Amino acid sequence: MPVLHKVSSPSSSAPPELPKITTMPILILNAHSQCNCRCIMCDIWKREKREQINVEDLEHHRASLRKLGVRQVVLTGGEPLLHNDLAALCHFFRDQGIRTTLLTTGLLLWKRAVDVATLFDDVIVSLDGPKEIHDTIRQVSGAFDLIHKGVAAVREHNPSLPITCRTTVQKANHRHLRETVEAAKTMNLNSISFLAADLTSEAFNRSLVWPVERQSQIGLNDTEAVVLEAEIEQLILEYGTDIENRFIAESPAKLRTILRRFREHLRQISPQAPACNAPWVSAVVEIDGSVRPCFFHSPIGNITHSPLEEVINGFMAQEFRQSLRMESNPICQRCVCSLNYRPENIQLSRLTTD
Repeated sequence: MPVLHKVSSPSSSAPPELPKITTMPILILNAHSQCNCRCIMCDIWKREKREQINVEDLEHHRASLRKLGVRQVVLTGGEPLLHNDLAALCHFFRDQGIRTTLLTTGLLLWKRAVDVATLFDDVIVSLDGPKEIHDTIRQVSGAFDLIHKGVAAVREHNPSLPITCRTTVQKANHRHLRETVEAAKTMNLNSISFLAADLTSEAFNRSLVWPVERQSQIGLNDTEAVVLEAEIEQLILEYGTDIENRFIAESPAKLRTILRRFREHLRQISPQAPACNAPWVSAVVEIDGSVRPCFFHSPIGNITHSPLEEVINGFMAQEFRQSLRMESNPICQRCVCSLNYRPENIQLSRLTTD
């Protein structure tokens, strides 16, 4: 659990300071603005500006990283492998004893196999179905084969590197979860994780919440929800051993929660916030330096002109954490990617599954 420190007020007439975070083990860094996929459930690829976070942008945060006890940095985007000085970025964190995780589309794994094999402690690849389904969702011909080829190339250089995958469940692949598990095994991946598609937030480069028509292109209708329920139950029945051995990262209860998210969206049941401690154990740094308590909530500051620790414990951040009531917050109630961190479980590919 996070370590909090409450500072007493020096004067009885002054309001007491809010609890500060003294340990923040996970930092998620948007390393590059652009992406090399055109995913139907994401608008990040529509960004026109090509920007990236460089080591020079992070130098004055060394003390903050130490003070906050950051243990793991996840490079996301966009596509981090589009970064033109990835080695410098990774070495910056490695020099401070911080684990580095790559969250990638997988299209550049083959071209950058040596870098991936030597710079990262683990890799999470997006895999949205068997070959034809994946390529359709990603809107990139040959995307599946590129991932397969790339994983094999990385394994040649570093056979022990954990490479896992994550599948976003949606209209286009809700019938194919078991086939996706088989595809992950064919690729020699270490595990697979499932989560429901986000339909209602302003995350992933959406300037506004999607209109209903756009949501319906990704979300499920009543009939499709029934099909997904049957697919999940068959997944649990046929792959019970894989669930027990954690090749499928989610427990049966967690897999059933995916269906719940779609049923909530269909207003068949009331929305329910998942267990989550993201605002107390992690932060998301955007390409412009904005800091969010998670992917979905609004920024609480910016690290461009202030050290990370000052942003994390600034008034806006403290007030947000103090006032947040997850059980009734509409953003939390519809969250599809919660973080329930436990200190013994540092690998992000497992963090949302317990």
